[in-house]
Amino acid sequence: MLNYIWSGFFIIGFIVAICRAIFLQDLGVFERIITGTFDMSIFAVMDIALPLAGVMTLWLGLMNIGEKAGAIRFMSKIVGPFFSKLFPEIPKDHPANGQLLMNFSANMLGLDNAATPLGLKAMQSLQDLNPKKETASNAQIMFLALNTSGLTIIPIAILAQRAILGSANPTDIFIPLLISTYISTLTAILFVGIKQKLNLLNKTVIGWISGITIAIGLLCWYASTLNKEDMMTFSSIFSNSLLLIIIVAFIGGALYKKVNIFETFIDGAKSGFETSVKIMPYMVGMLVGIAVFRASGALDLIVLGIQKIVLLFSDHTEFVDALPTAFMKPLSGSGAKAMMVECMKTYGPDSFVGRLSCLFQGAADTTFYIVALYFGSVGIKHTRYAIGAGLIADLAGIIAAIACAYLFFG
Repeated sequence: MLNYIWSGFFIIGFIVAICRAIFLQDLGVFERIITGTFDMSIFAVMDIALPLAGVMTLWLGLMNIGEKAGAIRFMSKIVGPFFSKLFPEIPKDHPANGQLLMNFSANMLGLDNAATPLGLKAMQSLQDLNPKKETASNAQIMFLALNTSGLTIIPIAILAQRAILGSANPTDIFIPLLISTYISTLTAILFVGIKQKLNLLNKTVIGWISGITIAIGLLCWYASTLNKEDMMTFSSIFSNSLLLIIIVAFIGGALYKKVNIFETFIDGAKSGFETSVKIMPYMVGMLVGIAVFRASGALDLIVLGIQKIVLLFSDHTEFVDALPTAFMKPLSGSGAKAMMVECMKTYGPDSFVGRLSCLFQGAADTTFYIVALYFGSVGIKHTRYAIGAGLIADLAGIIAAIACAYLFFG
C-alpha cells in the first residue's frame, strides 16, 4: 500500500507538471519540483530526524527509568482491561500498555516532542510481539490509527498562533475543535475494531469511552467559563505540569527501589540516535514524494475541482477556501500549519475560513508522516489497511470540523 501511494505522488505530480507546462506555459513548475525535492530531503534530516535524536535520547532514557521503577507496569494494570479489548494481542500487564497510555496522553496534551519518542518506544514493544516482522500487526494498526486520528484536548500551538495573529478570542475554537478531533478518534476505533472483528459493545469498552466522553464534556464546560488569557494559562500549566509530574514520579519511584538512575537513563538513551538514523530513509522518501505532489499544483487542482462540484448543489462554498489545510494535514504537519496561517492572514483569524482552518489543523494528524516514522522505525514494509484507517479517521475529522464550524460560527 505504501509503495503504491508513494509512487502515486511522483506519477501524479509528474503528469500535472507536464500538463501545466503544455497548457499553461508554466515552465517554472519543473524548477519548483526539483527545488522542493532537495529542500524536503534536507528538511527531513536536519529539521526532523536530527532534532528528534536529542528528544528521543532524553525520553527513551526516562522511559527506561520508568520501567525499572515499575511505573510503566503500574499504568499497564490501570489501562489493561480497556486496552485488552482494543489490543487483544498484547498480554495482560505488558509494558506496552503503559507505553501506549503515555503516548496517547502526550498527544492529547499537545506535547508532540514527548509523544513521538514515547510512540516509537511503544511501536518497538508492539514489534517485539509481532510474529511477522515486515507486516503490520493488528495491534500496530490500531495504535497507528489512534495516532493519526489526532485526538488533542489542549491545542496549545493553535491557540497561540491565533493570539499572535490578533484574534479577538483565540480560544473560541476550543470546543468545536475538541468535538471534531474526538469524532475522528471514535471513527478510528470503530473502523479498525470492525475490521479486526473486535467486540466493542462490551461493558469495559463502553464504560471507558463513556468516561472519556464525560471528561471531555466537563473540560468543554470548564473551558467555556474562562476568558482567553485564563484559557491559555490553564492549557500551558495543565499540560506541562502533568508531564513534569510523570518525570518526577519516574525518578522518585526509581530512588525508592534503589535503582542506579543515571546508568539506567544512559542505557535507555543509547537507542535514541540509532532509531533516528533508522527512520531517515523512510522520512526522506515519503516527504520528497509529498513535495513533488504539492509543487506540481496537484493539490490546487483538487481544491478547485471540489469547489466546482459544491457550486452545483449549494452556494455555501466558504468552507472550500479552508480545504487546503485539510488536504495538507495528512501529508505534512508543517505544510498544514503554513496553510492555516495563510488562511488566517488572508481572511482574518476570526473569519469563518480562518476558524475552520484551525479546526482542520487540530481535527486530524499527519497520516503519511506517522506511517513513515513509526513503521519505518521497526522495518514494517506491508502496512495492510493502516493508511486507509488513518485517512478515514482524517475524513471524519474534516466532516465534523465543517459541521462544527457552521454550527458555532456559521
